[in-house]
Amino acid sequence: MTAADIPTATGMPNNGFEGMRFLGYPVFESLVLWDLTTTDRLAPLRPGLAERWEQAADDPKTWIFHLRRGVTFHDGTPFDADAVIWNFERYFNKDAPQFEAPAAGIVRARAPIMTGYRKIDASTVAITTSTAASYFPYIISLALLSSPASFEKAGRDWAKTALLLSAGTGPFRIASVVPRERVELVRHDGYWDAAGKAKLDRVVLLPMPEANARLAALRTGQVDWIEVPPTDGIPSLRQAGFAITTGSYPHVWPWLFNIGAADSPLKDVRVRQALNYCVDRDGIVALLNGMAEPAIGWLKASDPAFGKPANRYRFDPAKAKALLAEAGFGPQKPLSFKVMISTSGSGQMAPLPMNEFLQASMKEACGIRIEFNVSEWQVLLNNMRAQPDQPSLGGSLALNIAGPSTDPSVMARYFGAASAPPNGFNFPQWKDSAFEAALAKLAAANDPRVIQEQTALAHERLVDDPPWLYVVHDLNPRAMSKKVQGFVSPQSWFVDLTRISMQ
Repeated sequence: MTAADIPTATGMPNNGFEGMRFLGYPVFESLVLWDLTTTDRLAPLRPGLAERWEQAADDPKTWIFHLRRGVTFHDGTPFDADAVIWNFERYFNKDAPQFEAPAAGIVRARAPIMTGYRKIDASTVAITTSTAASYFPYIISLALLSSPASFEKAGRDWAKTALLLSAGTGPFRIASVVPRERVELVRHDGYWDAAGKAKLDRVVLLPMPEANARLAALRTGQVDWIEVPPTDGIPSLRQAGFAITTGSYPHVWPWLFNIGAADSPLKDVRVRQALNYCVDRDGIVALLNGMAEPAIGWLKASDPAFGKPANRYRFDPAKAKALLAEAGFGPQKPLSFKVMISTSGSGQMAPLPMNEFLQASMKEACGIRIEFNVSEWQVLLNNMRAQPDQPSLGGSLALNIAGPSTDPSVMARYFGAASAPPNGFNFPQWKDSAFEAALAKLAAANDPRVIQEQTALAHERLVDDPPWLYVVHDLNPRAMSKKVQGFVSPQSWFVDLTRISMQ
């Protein structure tokens, strides 16, 4: 893993979507899961611990989930409506004995519109939202469920629960946890989906934030699989017979602008547009040996929902300098600000060389002066929910945090005005009336054509009034030994470890 530490093992992992990828879904499942079997389209949703769901006929803000019967947690205790409500109390009720503040912060930020939940019967639960949201199933897929008995066994102490092997319902169970060193997963032979049982006996997860350390571990046989190999090492890995997998990926590598900070020059849309015109995206792609593609918006330009924005960003220093001049910046008063970056992390690709390239090219091409605040990945993630002038930002006016672009729920979470911290991930404190109108219409719609039409209108505003600096879309490279068989690289942040075998 690219993480500096193992993700938290209580059932709601930290370390972003890499935590969800390796210590989330393989062990702890949600009511709704992802279909990770295809590569020709974005991964769709599929039934998980809920067999089916629907909006209540008399209230579009209420969702009814019909739970899968006969499922047990790894510890043998039953999965039922009581377990679901117990987990929601863990995330949303600060007075509940099982309340877990770090996990609650993650889930609340990912599910900011969830306002209530209740048990209808042993196999049915109802969840209410603050507004009608056709995309709510995507949101609830990110709330994982663990065994209440694990918490009780650990003396109602979440720190001890993580070390005493918290139980989920997934195809793997936790066999051992060594903080900052490793987590071992083993196949759960009692998995509820007989067709989805894992082929592997064991998976060992090792945190290795330094790319060359991961490369060395693969070359020497310490590991069979590494996330994000250093791009300059890919040709030699191929020559040595290692498998390199890539694929289209709902992902964008950006800077998140701090628009809300006092006296932030990024309040001016011309400055934000200028920065987007001063990105040498082709140069970044070359730096990465072709393991990325240029990003000129949150979505890829080929996406039907990209829309028809007025701005089509390209490397155009003259246009960038003209916009900066209109905003009052130039050789006598250069634009300068700090960006908080990490040394590694989920989806961060090669953050140090990429950011150093941007720093040098922006100064040379447009006279823009960038300084860096370098932090650990989880610290950077925590600051995504910071207020604009919070001391932990160290004066940073942008955060380099890569993120998913999978569905409208993520768009709402990143850019909706209601998702400004602490409610969600709209770190820029960005608000655009046309975007809000389109977001409201797509949330209320159930017709796929209307949803795509409104998503395109919303996306046009993300380009023309950019809250982010769009740099590249990742092609999601991984490197594996020839012994690894059966891996499918889906168009998703997540992977299906059950299909993999060793030869």
